[in-house]
Amino acid sequence: QVQLVESGGGLVQTGGSLRLSCAASGRTFSSYCMGWFRQASGWERELVAAISWKGGSTAYADSMKGRFTISRDNAKNTVYLQMNSLKPEDTAVYYCAERSDWTGVGLAYTDGYTYWGQGTQVTVSS
Repeated sequence: QVQLVESGGGLVQTGGSLRLSCAASGRTFSSYCMGWFRQASGWERELVAAISWKGGSTAYADSMKGRFTISRDNAKNTVYLQMNSLKPEDTAVYYCAERSDWTGVGLAYTDGYTYWGQGTQVTVSS
């Protein structure tokens, strides 16, 4: 049974940093690409970043480029999202998800991801 468990969310002030983790189990982690999405209240779920099987390729939403960094440690079956210079508009529930392929534009669409974690809340105070 595949499980993705996010952690590391919390309350932080504007300009602060957080590091989210997503621990995977139940599959060969290195065989899957991973993504981080977020969903703010009243908004659709949106892609934050994605990373390929061994981490050789990454993709970011424009608003997160330069502030967020996605990485993975296949030995630990974990994908990370380092978030710096946080803003109140980054407040959302953050989800990790896995997919089997790396399709460029298709990375932004939620229906390309097979399994999802339960999410972790990130709140940025002004």
